[in-house]
Amino acid sequence: MKIEPDKMYWASGNYTETRIPGQAILDCSHQGQCDDDVAYWATKLERYPFGEDHAWAPTPERLRQELGEYGAWDAEELQDDAANWERYIWCMCGQIFDSDEPDCSDPVTN
Repeated sequence: MKIEPDKMYWASGNYTETRIPGQAILDCSHQGQCDDDVAYWATKLERYPFGEDHAWAPTPERLRQELGEYGAWDAEELQDDAANWERYIWCMCGQIFDSDEPDCSDPVTN
């Protein structure tokens, strides 16, 4: 399935959830170095679109837990929340980009 730049996609991990625009996914999941693209989008994305107290909000603690399962960063590296936010964006963009059916459904409201 093709990622559409103007749509919002769900980034869902084991402990976290947020929304990422299609353009960010395309910019952060290309071949080669994505560091500059990820750093750019890290400053543009709304980290807590549903509030910091949301059960799946990507809080510093949940990001450490989420990223820790990748096994790519040690405990000391995972103490850097700004770097973790960028790592999370990079991982989630790649996951969405590689998905056969990325979810761009609207949020459910009560």
